[in-house]
Amino acid sequence: MNTRVYLAKLIDVLLPVLAMLVALLVGILLLLLLGSDPVKAYSALIQGALGNVSGITQTLTKATPLLLVGLGICIAFRGGVINIGGEGQIVVGALAATAFAVSFSKLPGLILLPLTLLSAAAAGLVWGGIPGLLKARLGVNEILTTVMMNQIALRLMNFLLRGPLLDPEHVAAGTSIPQSAALPESIWLPRLVPRTLFHSGAILAVLLALAVYFLLWRTTIGYRIRAVGLNPHASRYAGIPVPKYVTLSLALSGMLCGLAGAVEVLGVHHRMLEGLSGGYGFSGIVAALFGKLHPLGAIPASALFGALLVGADKMQRAVQVPSALAIALQGLVVLFVVSSDLYVRRRTRRRVGEDGPEEAVEGAQFEEPPAGTGEGANVASADVASEGAGREEDK
Repeated sequence: MNTRVYLAKLIDVLLPVLAMLVALLVGILLLLLLGSDPVKAYSALIQGALGNVSGITQTLTKATPLLLVGLGICIAFRGGVINIGGEGQIVVGALAATAFAVSFSKLPGLILLPLTLLSAAAAGLVWGGIPGLLKARLGVNEILTTVMMNQIALRLMNFLLRGPLLDPEHVAAGTSIPQSAALPESIWLPRLVPRTLFHSGAILAVLLALAVYFLLWRTTIGYRIRAVGLNPHASRYAGIPVPKYVTLSLALSGMLCGLAGAVEVLGVHHRMLEGLSGGYGFSGIVAALFGKLHPLGAIPASALFGALLVGADKMQRAVQVPSALAIALQGLVVLFVVSSDLYVRRRTRRRVGEDGPEEAVEGAQFEEPPAGTGEGANVASADVASEGAGREEDK
């Protein structure tokens, strides 16, 4: 790899960090306009997220669902599809986990816990697989379908929490608070630090990050998902069934988001509540982009955005700024990070156009698939052959 390619890749890696710094600088301007002290505000943000054990554990607790959603987004984006339905998939995963755990509460915890997690994963897989199937078979835009599935999931939650899943104790008391009965204590995820919300779901999330890395870079399925994401035309030329892997990408993404919902229920709330998703479905997208759509990169990125969520709340209380400012600050980070990712993609396309196929192959890092697939040369050669057509389509 020559120096020019190395420097270009280094810039691409550092751009999300620069984007976050620019967002924080814009936040300083907003604080000044409101008459607040930016130094005091950002000091409160850092202190709230990392200043003591309570802040650190809250940060890691917030990072856990962000990481699970981010892993799902990594799979979807690597497969060339965009999953905006994380919110709905979190909700249906949490609903499925709650319904299963409450219905089979007499089962031993060692049996009930894995089955509850599996039910949430299955619900998320189906909820993500529906847009995937519509995209693969009918060409329906997955952004529209996943957004609409979010709304369906929210309406389903509202119906169930005011009907079949409503806590019987609240019904008897006549309060009708929209929440489910408490889950059996035997399946609550253990707390890793006493008297905090930090639970063992964080360990599960990290293990799943390693599993997703292995899936995407060490298995035939993962190789085909990435090949379809890089160039579906070349993948089809190489004999890869593109519709199958488009559907699979969104289904696996939904499965991980569904697990995020189950982990929130089992580890934090211990019952299904309205507003449980907490915006994780959207924040997880940014965490994945910040981690360069790599499962291992999503781990520190999720911790960073978890700190931002916790610290922004502390900042709001410390300097008495409107809650809208904390939301605006998070929105600025989202805006600049996503914009930096789009800029990187355009730079890459422009670089390929200027360098030509030979250097494009050198910088693209085509990897050999796992032994026995025989697809590497086909996909690489077809990718170069169709690069010109791909650029014309982009135009």
